[in-house]
Amino acid sequence: MLETGLVHTSVLSVKEEDTAIAMGSGDIPVLATPAMIALMENAAMLTVASQLPEGYTTVGGQISISHMRPAAIGSIVTATAVLENIDGKKLFFRVEARQNEEVIGEGTHLRYIVEREKFLASV
Repeated sequence: MLETGLVHTSVLSVKEEDTAIAMGSGDIPVLATPAMIALMENAAMLTVASQLPEGYTTVGGQISISHMRPAAIGSIVTATAVLENIDGKKLFFRVEARQNEEVIGEGTHLRYIVEREKFLASV
């Protein structure tokens, strides 16, 4: 049963393939913004995954993020998602990324509940 307040934290040990250089989003060997966003989306997805009926999943619809601080290769970064609002099939999350106790990114994320087979049939 979905309810507001559900929380999940995902963890990433920053590797070479997670850097801005590797992802083509920059030319510095630090955690790429796309990698941080993927970690945040993963946390949001996993926040509700076990609460959905069989055959259902969520897909990202919108994300608004500030990436405020770098994280070096070898750093441990956590992303926490909190389900703040439910509007039918729309799920609204607050997301935050941290390296140790320092916030390095934050924002909001919207995900939609979809029936997996119907969604795949539409692509």
